[in-house]
Amino acid sequence: IMELINNIAKAHGGYSVFAGVGERTREGNDLYHEMIESKVIDLEGDNSKVALVYGQMNEPPGARARVALSGLTQAEYFRDEEGQDVLFFVDNIFRFSQAGSEVSALLGRIPSAVGYQPTLATDMGALQERITTTSKGSITSVQAVYVPADDLTDPAPATTFAHLDATTVLNRSIAELGIYPAVDPLDSTSRILDPRVVGDEHYQVAREVQSTLQRYKALQDIIAILGMDELSEED
Repeated sequence: IMELINNIAKAHGGYSVFAGVGERTREGNDLYHEMIESKVIDLEGDNSKVALVYGQMNEPPGARARVALSGLTQAEYFRDEEGQDVLFFVDNIFRFSQAGSEVSALLGRIPSAVGYQPTLATDMGALQERITTTSKGSITSVQAVYVPADDLTDPAPATTFAHLDATTVLNRSIAELGIYPAVDPLDSTSRILDPRVVGDEHYQVAREVQSTLQRYKALQDIIAILGMDELSEED
């Protein structure tokens, strides 16, 4: 996060907004002091390049449900009024959905699948669709998404993924092998992985690698039970 904010601030002169939604106060405090040390927050002058908006986990659900929208409003101000290209961080967007679910329960609404609010898709769309480019500037968003029980089909992360241009999925089993960053190339996606963007050769190589890894994943159970000797020559 610090590297991205520094690059935007120092190389491009742009602004960043960080919305801490439903996470620990300690982490927000550490980030605040790190930004002061790196000079992107200027306490003595008016040269700050980042705005921090927090609604930590001890706050009421109403506050946690609004903090991401408050941060986005600030990002829109920098974009529309000051003509800036803005980097908008949200940590954690799942907590936004979770807070909305709590507010919905307090209002007496009948929950939908897995206990989420019936307006989950509408609430998420109201936030995500405001992250866009205009003639005056742009907002680019990087969002941390907690996935409950590592279930990518859970309604909250699944609704979030529908709005993202790229997703980087971290996998526990890959981390257990000591591979870092533990990025899962099968579940991770990007709209930029397109022949018109990266070229035919790069695209074909990427797809062939994914195909090989997918086949290996399918064979893992056979290898674990019967051993490598039972595989066909092709496998």
